[in-house]
Amino acid sequence: MTDAINIRIEHSFTSISPANWNRLAGASKLSTSVPYNPFVSHAYLSALEESGSATAETGWLGQHLLMEDADGFLRGGLACYMKSHSQGEYVFDHGWADAFERAGGRYYPKLQCSVPFTPVTGPRLLTTEGRDPQPVRDALAAGLKELTRRHGVSSAHVTFVSADEMPTFERAGFLHRTDQQFHFTNEGYGSYGDFLETLASRKRKALKKERRTAVESGITIDWLTGSDLTEAIWDQFFSFYMDTGGRKWGRPYLTRAFYSLIGERMPDDILLVMAKRGGRYIAGAINFIGSDALYGRHWGCVEDHPFLHFEVCYHQAIDFAIAKGLKRVEAGAQGEHKLARGYMPVTTHSAHFITHSGLARAVADYLERERRDVEETGEFLAEHGPFRKGER
Repeated sequence: MTDAINIRIEHSFTSISPANWNRLAGASKLSTSVPYNPFVSHAYLSALEESGSATAETGWLGQHLLMEDADGFLRGGLACYMKSHSQGEYVFDHGWADAFERAGGRYYPKLQCSVPFTPVTGPRLLTTEGRDPQPVRDALAAGLKELTRRHGVSSAHVTFVSADEMPTFERAGFLHRTDQQFHFTNEGYGSYGDFLETLASRKRKALKKERRTAVESGITIDWLTGSDLTEAIWDQFFSFYMDTGGRKWGRPYLTRAFYSLIGERMPDDILLVMAKRGGRYIAGAINFIGSDALYGRHWGCVEDHPFLHFEVCYHQAIDFAIAKGLKRVEAGAQGEHKLARGYMPVTTHSAHFITHSGLARAVADYLERERRDVEETGEFLAEHGPFRKGER
């Protein structure tokens, strides 16, 4: 196997054939065995680069690993970037960087294998369908370690890794980190009302009141997808994103061009939930549609109304998932407030390779304690979810 493969680096998705990349497992709607994840599609990843959102200038220099066989056929891929900072990752290693640099080390640059600005679990070691994926996964993990050493950088980080890929990274010597998100699981509900019936009475009444209050100022909600996603709509949504993102992060990560590109390349994979009052849109949330999940990403508004954020981001997402028969809603990073709205704790995973032995030992000790804390917190929160006893 090793004599018949070649791993090379591409710095931009514009140099990678969309058809070849999308043949990799999980990156194509044509996949029959792996759920479609829109964030590892060529359309999404290339839009991040071409729009100026994830580029060398913004601290995301492409170092994408491609594995080809002797005939030049693409067998595997790993989206990877050389990073000069730790922004836009959602798995926080600032403390590691500070400690290492106080000790005289140089933490940046580092390698980051992820979907920029996207805290969504998905396949990272992409492989072609119809073959045993493990040899390719092993080769890509080994290739990432070799790339880390060749560049002489401190570390390589693979974030929001699917659970079935974690053993590959652990065998290769990567450290295992866990964290927590909140996801809604569709238990075959026929309607939102069916879901409400599974909740404790007090929780059910609270959510009904919350949803009524969110729209009582004459607010209506629209679902926009496909051909609904005009440039005028993107202008309005981007104004929401800039207003809220500017207050939350200081400098929003995504450019206006990004939305035009995804609207052109993957419109049927996008759902905008838009709130209208007085004949104009005042708030909205962007979601991406996979084959079995709805992925909530970010929201924004130009008017503040009680509970509107919860309605647009969480309740409407549940409505859509039930209507379309999707198995779950992943509502982004963190947020224990999601628990009362039917989103339960789920463990997320990341893998970290650290070249300096002293830093690696310190981080390994820390991660062992952190994993226990994440597990205990998840168990506690699950016990205090909104469901009636025996429903979950």
